[in-house]
Formats: sequence, structure tokens, C-alpha cells
Amino acid sequence: MRHGMANRKLGRKSAHRNAMFRNQLASMIDHERIITTLIKAKELRPQIEKMVTLGKEDSIHGRRLAARIVPDETLIQKLFTNISPRFVERPGGYTRIIKLGPRRGDGAEMAILEFVDFKFEDEKKAAAAPAAKKSKAKKPADEAEDETAEAKPKKTASKKAASKKAAPKKSKAEKPKEKKAAKKKSEK
Repeated sequence: MRHGMANRKLGRKSAHRNAMFRNQLASMIDHERIITTLIKAKELRPQIEKMVTLGKEDSIHGRRLAARIVPDETLIQKLFTNISPRFVERPGGYTRIIKLGPRRGDGAEMAILEFVDFKFEDEKKAAAAPAAKKSKAKKPADEAEDETAEAKPKKTASKKAASKKAAPKKSKAEKPKEKKAAKKKSEK
């Protein structure tokens, strides 16, 4: 009988399964969005929601309980200061699962597990903002050097492409015939 066996085993021993979920919890807190298989996402969802619930009431005891599962202090800090306060008014259901379809290699059903208030555009803007600051900080002479450095590889790539077009390649059918002919000559 299968009474009292609520969780999936996922083809792993308990220690491996616990380590996998700890790593996925850490990635979920760090990136606020992960792509995994649908079954792993369904198993991970209650765990991350319990962590967010611990973070809603910011206490030493809650932090210690969370640190037992995710031992990285920076992630615990992010959970208690950034993620959990966003869900203070919400009585649960902090995450969503979006189905992606089957994985190409083995056909496993893939899914995105993310927080409900996750905004994908924010990451793009955040990544673009430091790049814009760096480009403003460059001197005009540095920019001219970068442009010439970028132009040089393009020329060499076009030269390589031209040399490939100029030299005719031997087809696969010609190569075995030459080998057979060489073998016959060596046998005589």
C-alpha cells in the first residue's frame, strides 16, 4: 500500500533529492525564476512558498529555520528583505508554474517556476543600465580603438570565407575511391 507517501522520488535517493531541492531553492531565491522539469517544479513549489512565508515575519527564528535549508547568508538576506516583503498582503500562492512543452533530448515536460510578481523586462533593463554607464565613461580615443578592433576581425572572417569558397572541396565519394586505389597499388 502507498499510504502516507505524498512526495515523488524522482529516481533519486533521499540525500540526492534533498540536495537538488536545496540547490533549486537557492537558484529560485537568487534569480526569482528557474526553468526545470514540470514534476520538479511541482515538488519545489510548496518548499519555496514555505520559505517565503517564513520571511514574511522577519524574526531570528525564521531566519535560522531558512538557513537550515539554504545555508547561503546572502540568499537568506535577499529572501527576508526583498522577496518576502512583496507578498505581505498575499495569503499564499506566491509562485506560478508556466508549462513550456517537451524537452528536445528526452521529451521531459519543461516548466518555468517564478514568483507571481516577477517582471522579465526588469532584468533586461538592469543588464542594459550598467552597459550604458560603461559606454558613457569611455573616452573618445578608447571608442575609436574599439571600433577599429571590431572591424579587424570582420575583415579576417571575410578573407577566410573567400578562401573557403575559392578552394573546391573533395566530396565524400571521391575520398574512399582514392583510398581504395592507394591500397590496390600498395598490394601490387
